[in-house]
Amino acid sequence: MNLPNQLTVLRLILTAVFVVLFHLPLGNRISIALLVFALASITDYLDGHLARSRNLVTNFGKLMDPLADKILMTAALIMLATPEVPLPNGKIALEVWIVIAILAREFFVTGIRQIASNAGVVLAAEKLGKHKMVWQIITVCYFLLYAATAEPMFRWLAPAFSWVPFSPAVFGLICIIMMAGLTIVSGFSYFWKNRRLFGDA
Repeated sequence: MNLPNQLTVLRLILTAVFVVLFHLPLGNRISIALLVFALASITDYLDGHLARSRNLVTNFGKLMDPLADKILMTAALIMLATPEVPLPNGKIALEVWIVIAILAREFFVTGIRQIASNAGVVLAAEKLGKHKMVWQIITVCYFLLYAATAEPMFRWLAPAFSWVPFSPAVFGLICIIMMAGLTIVSGFSYFWKNRRLFGDA
């Protein structure tokens, strides 16, 4: 197994560790989970970059790299919509409907790719989709860090979230709007650009 694929497998393992951390009786469980998520997100960039730059693209990587991405983000978004990640302001980071919309988009795009694959068509990733992924990572990191300010490791950052531009009511809302907006727009764009696949409807 080449290095990019090893990083993909590592991301799957880190995702499992990320989820388990929320259920352990640790004083810094959310803080450690944040660091694990950040490391997993870095492997997302590295495996793709190494595979392309070193010509190490494999069928395993084509399947597992995007799948590992979806599993990681699905786990993170679901955790942010549960009481397992308590925010200092007493609210839940994400509304359930937002998570459902994002997951529906991922299933929808995966379905389009499957149809394209059956038709012998290779669909390239879109810039909108990449921007969506970036905002997902930013949103998850922001709310995990906010939750982590209630723990010893990141308590020193708590005053930063009292600064209005960086507060959940401002920056947090911007993150959610950008993430949800790009999710919807990129999903529609993906469908529209590949609508020829549905010519027999």
